[in-house]
Amino acid sequence: MKTRRREGDVPEPRSRWDEITTGLWMGGHVWSDADHRHQDVVVEREFDVVISLYTRAGHGPADGVEHHVVPIPDDWLTAQEIDRVRGLAVVAADAVRTGRSALVRCYSGYNRSGLVAAQTLVELGHDGAGAIDRVRLRRSPWALHNLAFEQYLLTGLDVASLLSGLEPPPERR
Repeated sequence: MKTRRREGDVPEPRSRWDEITTGLWMGGHVWSDADHRHQDVVVEREFDVVISLYTRAGHGPADGVEHHVVPIPDDWLTAQEIDRVRGLAVVAADAVRTGRSALVRCYSGYNRSGLVAAQTLVELGHDGAGAIDRVRLRRSPWALHNLAFEQYLLTGLDVASLLSGLEPPPERR
């Protein structure tokens, strides 16, 4: 499964990770330093829970850190993939509610991690539009530039999952 799509003119993030709300962090596997040099991100024990929607060998987290690995594409999702996103958001929200820190990461830390982080905010009581705005404000204006993910959040992941699971009419199969 291809999990990354070509980013085009989207710049690498300027930080390894950013705090979206108390205890909820969003980041990626790469970032660009002040001199615009590409840097890899390695997570050790900075977080209690790490949710990886993309992984690379040697990028952590350290042994003993709760780590959820669920690769999803940076593209339209199936109903099953949307349901996985909802489940991961519940894991992150539970961590935040109990005072633990959670990092949600993907490759750049913009789209897939933005989807889960924003849905975590929804689980914590925000509406979809407010969650999108907060993710963009705290991480980057480039966060959630995948319009499908923005639409999922504005529609609600429960409805998006149901709609994604519908079979096309026979004449369109």
